[in-house]
Amino acid sequence: MDNQTVFHLISDYSKEKGISCILIGGFAVNYYKVSRQTVDVDFLITKEDYQKLIGLLEEAGYKQDFGQKDVFAHFRSKDELSLVDIDFMMVNNDTFDGMLKEGKRTKIAGREFIVPSLNHLIALKLHSLKHNFKLRENKDLPDIISLIRANQIDYKSKELKDLCLKYGTEEIYKIIIERI
Repeated sequence: MDNQTVFHLISDYSKEKGISCILIGGFAVNYYKVSRQTVDVDFLITKEDYQKLIGLLEEAGYKQDFGQKDVFAHFRSKDELSLVDIDFMMVNNDTFDGMLKEGKRTKIAGREFIVPSLNHLIALKLHSLKHNFKLRENKDLPDIISLIRANQIDYKSKELKDLCLKYGTEEIYKIIIERI
């Protein structure tokens, strides 16, 4: 395949193998009116679909750099000048289907992708903070605050508080309120 960008590569492989991916991370944040630089491309995927992609990514010149079995995988291009790094976060089918159903369509590099709903994107970032606060504080916390501001979410609403308590912690919720 003649893939010009990682977006072409993933789009082509997804169509070829019947795989669904949801674009998360910095590109999803950008979709919701928050300008943020990113050095990689992040996708949410089921464990089964991820297994279908591994060999294709290796054929395209990627090598799995690190990961956590059935949870997360990071791929680095063997030729660092050609394609950017890709991260995959793996979830069960029910979680994926729910996020896919509520996702929003967007085009990047002329290819169509799904980004999570705003609440699902915030939930992903809260989950990440909850499980690795020190490592993710300087990336996910500012993203959440910026998403709330840019999308005019009532930061005192019961809906946001419930979201924070379900996927994050009360402490994370308090920090968000303090910093807004």
